[in-house]
Amino acid sequence: MWNLSAPWWEFVLRGLIVYGSLLVLLRLSGKRQIGQLTSLDLVLLLVLSNAVQNSMNAGDNSVTAGLILAVTLVGANLVLAWLSWRSRRFESVVEGRPQILIHDGMVFGDVMKRAFVTRDDLHKALRHAGCERVADVHFAILENDGTISVLVKKDVPSAPPNAPGSLWRAPINYDMDAPV
Repeated sequence: MWNLSAPWWEFVLRGLIVYGSLLVLLRLSGKRQIGQLTSLDLVLLLVLSNAVQNSMNAGDNSVTAGLILAVTLVGANLVLAWLSWRSRRFESVVEGRPQILIHDGMVFGDVMKRAFVTRDDLHKALRHAGCERVADVHFAILENDGTISVLVKKDVPSAPPNAPGSLWRAPINYDMDAPV
């Protein structure tokens, strides 16, 4: 129950390697994948946690090994959070930078494509911000946590739902390569 099958430092090293590897994999998966946890994402996280469990504990199911790994993972997370707080450069490497999706009514389709943001996702964020037309948007920004922040232009008159360019008439199926 309490006896370790390997030296304590091996558990620390294994935990740090798995933590770093998963951090890189999740960072590469994109902001939208992190910001929107779907059932597929939840299944992936559960399977990932099960897959890396043995690589961290080396088959040792003792309480001591579990506690060493827990302290290691929480400690690594605290160190990365502190380094991100201290250094903007480090923060941008670990967290990424916000990306502008719309500026003054102009949609940047290439940015949306790279970030895996669909038009439906963008239109949903605009509707939540009370914006009925893309032309009314000053900025739409994909934040580091995967959410989309919308800043509406000042003094924009309200348009009826059937007006040209209204989000309420937005098509469900679309071609990402077509001009937006």
